[in-house]
Amino acid sequence: MKELALKYGCNPNQKPSRLFMADGSDLPVTVRNGKPGYINFMDALNGWQLVKELKEATGYPAATSFKHVSPAGAAIGLPLTDVLAKIYWVDDLGDLSPLACAYARARGADRMSSFGDFIALSDVCDEDTARLIRREVSDGVIAPGYTDAAMELLLQKKNGNYNVIEIDPDYVPAELEHKQVFGVTFEQGHNNLKIDAELLKNVVTENKELPEEAKNDLLISLITLKYTQSNSVCYAKGGQAIGIGAGQQSRVHCTRLAGSKADNWYLRQCPKVLNLPFKADIKRPDRDNAIDVYIGEDSDDVLRDGAWQKVFTERPAEFTREEKKAWLATLTDVALGSDAFFPFSDNIDRARRSGVKYIAEPGGSVRDDLVIEACNEYGMFMAFTGIRLFHH
Repeated sequence: MKELALKYGCNPNQKPSRLFMADGSDLPVTVRNGKPGYINFMDALNGWQLVKELKEATGYPAATSFKHVSPAGAAIGLPLTDVLAKIYWVDDLGDLSPLACAYARARGADRMSSFGDFIALSDVCDEDTARLIRREVSDGVIAPGYTDAAMELLLQKKNGNYNVIEIDPDYVPAELEHKQVFGVTFEQGHNNLKIDAELLKNVVTENKELPEEAKNDLLISLITLKYTQSNSVCYAKGGQAIGIGAGQQSRVHCTRLAGSKADNWYLRQCPKVLNLPFKADIKRPDRDNAIDVYIGEDSDDVLRDGAWQKVFTERPAEFTREEKKAWLATLTDVALGSDAFFPFSDNIDRARRSGVKYIAEPGGSVRDDLVIEACNEYGMFMAFTGIRLFHH
């Protein structure tokens, strides 16, 4: 297929819209089902690059959950703990394949942001992964292939209209890429930068120790940032992104946003949250919304009379600020990547409050010495990668 007509562009008024190869060659994608739109393909093609690079860098199957051309989550296929399986709502599915574990992690890290996501998978979609996808609210999936059993399950979504895209895993884009803005054509080289452990060797802090798991987490954070709208910061732990701050003009706002998402990910693992008395018939999105409100600053919105009865079988006790602070104090060994240098040490101060111990950032700020000093004060490891990862 050399051309694919789309319903419309970013918005319904932006017509006509199509997908094609400028050199007249065949498209590297095949629509196996559904009618993906403009934004769907933007998410799919960015997500595919991310998971392909994650697998190359770590050796594990990888998955990402994309929304509006930025990842809401990204992960590799490490086994799930009982607690993670529960907060990701997959504890009833039994043992999952590595690819399914990767998607459970990518989808589960920030379930509020992942609602209605577009999925990218590094490997052929198997039945386990399709079973997980089938029950979540999602727009579509891209993968290098699908088993027959997986396709059968995916075809049951959205009354048979679920978007399923297959991509040629051997496709290599042209060295030069083009983009038009207001009728003006931009040209740049495709970002072929390889992200691997070599980028983590310029250690600038007194702490030089980088365990293998933390190394993988830093690679996950950096590769995720490569496909996240800038400015961006990514917290990672245990083989997955746990907080992504995308598209903020201020670096410290990226750090705060991503940190608050990492905090929420960890607060959901507190026994007080794990044991919330939900009504048996509550829908998954409503349950996610209730948890998000309960662990936030406006918990009365779900705990007041007339509200809690819609969600819970009995009114839960308030999750106090002191209890949350005590629980978050046990979060440790988090990795953090930044797509550009930290201009002030306030980013390090904020990162520390979310358990960050390992950092990778380009370096190059006139205040690098102050940033390094803050890391040394907290006993953190920091490597200067020397590379920027802006994505627009």
